[in-house]
Amino acid sequence: MRKTLKYASLFFLAASLFTGCQKDDYALGDLSAPTNLVIDTQIVGQDGANPNGDGSGKVDITITADNAMTYKIAYNDVTDLTAPLSFSNVAGGVVTKKFTSVGLHTYRITVIAYGRGGSSSTATTEVTVVSNFAPAPEIVTALTNDSSKTWVVDKLVPGHFGVGPWAGEITPIWWSAAPNEKEACCPCFYTSTFTFTKVSASAYSIQSTTPGGAFTKTGALASIPGIPASGDEGCYAYGGGSSAFSFIPASSGIAASAPSTQTSILLSGTTTFIGYGALQREYEIMVINADYMYLRVQGTETGNAWYLKLKPAP
Repeated sequence: MRKTLKYASLFFLAASLFTGCQKDDYALGDLSAPTNLVIDTQIVGQDGANPNGDGSGKVDITITADNAMTYKIAYNDVTDLTAPLSFSNVAGGVVTKKFTSVGLHTYRITVIAYGRGGSSSTATTEVTVVSNFAPAPEIVTALTNDSSKTWVVDKLVPGHFGVGPWAGEITPIWWSAAPNEKEACCPCFYTSTFTFTKVSASAYSIQSTTPGGAFTKTGALASIPGIPASGDEGCYAYGGGSSAFSFIPASSGIAASAPSTQTSILLSGTTTFIGYGALQREYEIMVINADYMYLRVQGTETGNAWYLKLKPAP
């Protein structure tokens, strides 16, 4: 009897091992791409008298498709369709986009609809919308002295430079500079100056002056021209530059209580920068007064928000 039980146990063990080693078959179902992808746009405030909206720049976007599981969306001004697209998720296929370039602009909206197994379909549409924006007079006065005013990075203040995540945080939780921290490696960070000029009631310019070079990353991460294709972060020869800039409503969505002035400086072209030459062109003014300016700006590295504290140049 013992021998029979022993053989029976071995049989069931072998059967169990055989079953456990069998290859699982999974069926993904239909892998065809989503169909009937439609992008519907409604410009906020649009009516017969305001065909391009109420000046807020807001557009309600609804995306539908058959057999779609998720959507991603990106935007381009049609005057620069070569600019890289930055896609974001659209929960439920519904999003409100606030276009912040001042004046009347046409934008191309690109949507990717994803189905089972990563199958996808793409569609585009264009919308022409107006954004009317005037900065608070006190911001203009603090920044330009209603004429011209020069600023420098305030190297003696803790956190004069810092980095954190672009989404979900409004402080430099990843790293924050100690006073004078970059003096040893990158003194140009503290000698570069940035002069903001009020040219007229609605026109402004900036002069970036870099006597010791520009503090920046290299290659594709540099936001200014003429920087080497490779190398460590540091000071690199740069002749400075001048360009126009405009005030726009901040695109981050950060609440005024953050604090934020909900106003951004948008630089034109690529020859100018503020503080660090590896940043995008929109600098949100978190705080500003006659003696202090605190900026938040998206880095050229995906997902980074950089913070800068400046003071009037002596």
